[in-house]
Amino acid sequence: MANRFADWRSLSFRSLVSRSPRSVAGQVFVLQVALVVLLVVAGVFALVLQSDRDTNAEAKRRSVAVAETFAHSPGVVAALESPDPSKILQPLTEAARKAAGVDFIVVLDTKGIRYTHPLPNLIGKQFVGTIGPSLEGKVYTESVQGPLGREVQATVPIDNADGKVVGLVSAGLKVKNVASQVTRQLPIILGAGAGALVVATAGTALVGRRLRRQTHSLAPDEMTRMYDHHDTVLHSVREGVLIIDGGGRLMLANDEARRLLELPPDVEGHLVSELSSLDPETAALLDSGREVTDEVHFAGDRLLAVNQRHTDSDGGPVGTVVTLRDSTELRAVTGRAETARERLKLLYDAGLGIGTTLDVLRTADELAQVAVPRFADFVTVDLADAVLRGEEPAPTPTGMRRTAVYGIRDDHPLYEEGRLIDFLPSTPQARGYGSGHAELVAELSTATGWHAQDPERTKRIMDYGIHTLIAAPIQARGVVLGMANFWRSEQHEPFDEEELSLAEELVARAAVSIDNARRYTREHALAVTLQRSLLPRALPEQSALDVGYRYLPAQSGVGGDWFDVIPLSGCRVALAVGDVVGHGLHAAATMGRLRTAVHNFSSLDLPPDDLLSHVDDLVGRIDQDESGTESATGIVGATCLYAIYDPVTRRCVVARAGHLAPALVLPDGTVTFLDLPTGPPLGLGGLPFQTAELDLPDGAQLVLYTDGLIEDRRRDLDVSMELLRQALSGHPDRSPEESCQAVLDELLPERPKDDVALLIARTHGLSRDRIADWDVPLDPAAVAGMRDAVARKLDEWGLSELAFSVELILSELITNAIRYGSEPIHVRLIHDRTLICEVADGSSTSPHLRYAATMDEGGRGLFLVSQIAERWGTRYTPQGKVIWAEQALPEVSGPAAAPMEEEAPDRDGAQGEDAQGGGAEKTDEDLA
Repeated sequence: MANRFADWRSLSFRSLVSRSPRSVAGQVFVLQVALVVLLVVAGVFALVLQSDRDTNAEAKRRSVAVAETFAHSPGVVAALESPDPSKILQPLTEAARKAAGVDFIVVLDTKGIRYTHPLPNLIGKQFVGTIGPSLEGKVYTESVQGPLGREVQATVPIDNADGKVVGLVSAGLKVKNVASQVTRQLPIILGAGAGALVVATAGTALVGRRLRRQTHSLAPDEMTRMYDHHDTVLHSVREGVLIIDGGGRLMLANDEARRLLELPPDVEGHLVSELSSLDPETAALLDSGREVTDEVHFAGDRLLAVNQRHTDSDGGPVGTVVTLRDSTELRAVTGRAETARERLKLLYDAGLGIGTTLDVLRTADELAQVAVPRFADFVTVDLADAVLRGEEPAPTPTGMRRTAVYGIRDDHPLYEEGRLIDFLPSTPQARGYGSGHAELVAELSTATGWHAQDPERTKRIMDYGIHTLIAAPIQARGVVLGMANFWRSEQHEPFDEEELSLAEELVARAAVSIDNARRYTREHALAVTLQRSLLPRALPEQSALDVGYRYLPAQSGVGGDWFDVIPLSGCRVALAVGDVVGHGLHAAATMGRLRTAVHNFSSLDLPPDDLLSHVDDLVGRIDQDESGTESATGIVGATCLYAIYDPVTRRCVVARAGHLAPALVLPDGTVTFLDLPTGPPLGLGGLPFQTAELDLPDGAQLVLYTDGLIEDRRRDLDVSMELLRQALSGHPDRSPEESCQAVLDELLPERPKDDVALLIARTHGLSRDRIADWDVPLDPAAVAGMRDAVARKLDEWGLSELAFSVELILSELITNAIRYGSEPIHVRLIHDRTLICEVADGSSTSPHLRYAATMDEGGRGLFLVSQIAERWGTRYTPQGKVIWAEQALPEVSGPAAAPMEEEAPDRDGAQGEDAQGGGAEKTDEDLA
């Protein structure tokens, strides 16, 4: 408002100039130029007339002088009296004419007859002109049409000694000669007039330019309208306007300014410092010229908002323009509006700041923090303990857990966070919980029901200065979840009814978020429970790998990431990692189905590529079965990696179905990412899977993971892979558990967006002294020799207690291989956590267990094996099959306590011994 008058003035000038056809300055300039031209023309005309008059006068004067001089010349009278005057006077007159510079000198008698003339033929003829006055003795001048043309002539008498006129003399000039003299003077006169016109016009232009600047090129009607508007605005506006020059002198004050400041009528022209009616502070401000905006000053009982701006910012005169606004009544309204604005801003911020996560505790904290200190000095949030577990709250305010405490100070005496509180029915919290409406306690010192809850603590609260309370129920869907308590200390006024409504609105916004978080907590707990039940609860016992793992559910809920460690026959261990796209119960259930399928197919001892093919077929059938249902979602984007590690050969076979390639950490700490054949994701069908075989040294670490570990919107995939490399490299002695934690700390944020499965396995090769193997000829007599060789090896290992059962198992298996199999036949014993007996042959036919009838002669061999061994089975190899059986070791197994070695010795095969006695009991196992 401070520059309103100046802005209005400049805008009016510009707009009027753009519309004005002829400004005041232009009109004055044209008028001045016209006057100058008129004056110059009049002056030139006057000079011409004056020159003509002066020339004629000069001609008459010269004519008179020449005529008188000749009339009084000696000898003229004598010549007139002579017999022939013309003879004497004609030469004299011509000489005198030429000497005097006149056109003619004529001597004539008293009758007007010429004695002389420049034209001799006119001598003796009558004189043209008036001679009467001259005969009377007078000098007479006239202009006549004479023999020479238009003439100006003077006639004078010639007197004799007696004074008698004896003749006349006329001298004169032709009019055209007189006019030629005037013509010769005209260029000078006109040049002087033109110079005067130029000088006068230039002066007029300078004056007009100055006038144009001063009037801003305004037309007369526009200037009139502008000043009419100026007066109207100044004297009609509801704001006071003062204009003060650079010397502190008041140049203008409109009617409103006079009224607000109670100024006298003749105030213009006085110094501001001399105005006694002004408040000293206001007078000092006006005199200082300092720029201010809405600065409040008192003028009597009025409260004025003062704006002051400089007037010379746009090239105007030095000074200030001041606007005054009476804000006495507006201030009270503004205070109420400001309070309403602050409350709306609080509700707006609450809508943005409360419920940013689906976490009950975090939402309660956000409610407390948004209200302090803008609404309350302290805020406590008490929720039913069941709400924190995702359950429905109890109908009574018992078992309330204090979930949030926030205030302007930390030394308050309120109940601490985490405390379980049972509110008495007389407390405002209990009343609000039961009624569903907020309770206002304007003065806590008089609230006896509140004192009954904890008299000692309530006294401490009162002594601390907390004096007022609003207890608002946190209610959603008609169910009260808890109470939000707003406390104020001595620095603020007690709560009122309007603030009670504000508290209810504030808590209502938080209640929906808390209820959503509670329901999410319940659903998340169910999903996590389901997923945990589907994931491995504990790693199986095995000696081939030292395994560490981590599973982190996503922030938004459980997902479909999974892993598994599956012991296989022959001390081998299978590692599996998979991922199902999506989150929630469906992803978790799908993950469980895939993990179960992988676990079941692994029990068949299938190679990785065959196992993934079976799983791929299964996923395809699942999609087909569910495609007809209304809620069918199918299995989209499922991936899997399956690896089998053999500690005997120290070889790992890997295949993957659309999954990320694993990392390999060598014993020296270097890290590489394996280049494996990439198979399609599960469920696509039609494309085969390929395997890759790796020879792993002892102490190498195989790192399997899901995409949630390395995929992050904030960085490229290459950057994540490099971070994974850095987290794994350089620590060869670190355990897999420590490596898992280091990788998560390096790559993951505090709350990952996607679920993560990480599996790190360190390899341990089986020592060569824990392995024994023999080649067996295709001869039933070789069975006895194998029993003796096996017995000696068991004695060497300290497992003599197992000799009988092992010999029986091997006898049955070797006999079946000799009878129904084909060469080569090979026997291997592995001393690990169990004693493993393996018989391999070149046939792909598989025996199967059956129950023999009482009168059957065979069919009991594998039955005996199944009864003696803890586990047995068949696995297929590219060369045939292997039938294996495991037996538990005795409790004190001697060297079996440490079956693995850091570095295996060279393999030394052992040949089967010749048969030395009776053969094994004959069996006739049916062939599959």
